[in-house]
Amino acid sequence: MISVVVPVMNEEENIASLLAEIATAAETLPISEIIYVDDGSTDATLFTLQSLKQHYKSLRVVQHDKRSGQSAAMWAGVKAAGNDLIATLDGDGQNNPADIRLLYDVYEKYKKSNPKMMVVGQREKRNDNLGRRLASRFANKLRASILKDGTRDTGCSLKLFRRKDYLSLPYFNHMHRFLPALMMREGVQLKHVDVSHRSRQHGVSKYGNFSRAVVGITDLIGVWWLQSRPYTHPTIIE
Repeated sequence: MISVVVPVMNEEENIASLLAEIATAAETLPISEIIYVDDGSTDATLFTLQSLKQHYKSLRVVQHDKRSGQSAAMWAGVKAAGNDLIATLDGDGQNNPADIRLLYDVYEKYKKSNPKMMVVGQREKRNDNLGRRLASRFANKLRASILKDGTRDTGCSLKLFRRKDYLSLPYFNHMHRFLPALMMREGVQLKHVDVSHRSRQHGVSKYGNFSRAVVGITDLIGVWWLQSRPYTHPTIIE
């Protein structure tokens, strides 16, 4: 079964419509749990989520009392999940929940040969302003050239992976931007799938191009360092 994890911060206007789309996707997919993580919102995000729980029995809400960042919210959601398979997507409505089907079909096709797998969504056509597209293109090319993870668009939040593989990763702030490389380090096979990307209908992005670039350089160096020291799981003898 699949748990869908959605980190949100001040997305009150996007919750109801996106949640309805996830519920629709669940009609033809083995999605039994939808976990929203409210990352210290200051608007009516938490109230909206709590009020919708009576309409969606599969909805669970995890709350941070203060803003901790997308990586922390994702980690909290995955840790709280009750299923072995996790699908993640952004809470701004730009990822289409119907595309979870594309990722799941790939996982089902290859899981017998290697269940230790992550299916990575990559936006076929990005519907953002020119500045965000250019900044993302530069960052992705730089990251891919250094980390060699074969991923064109690591910023796409639509991903499918096993819970235990994710929780075996070293946790740090902003780690969500480097999941393919981190998973590869743990011996997880990557599969890439083109997915759709929609324009934001409500609210504004919580991330600036410059601020992301500054922290991204430091994190990139750190992940590169981790890759140079691959972790080998010890054999436990009882």
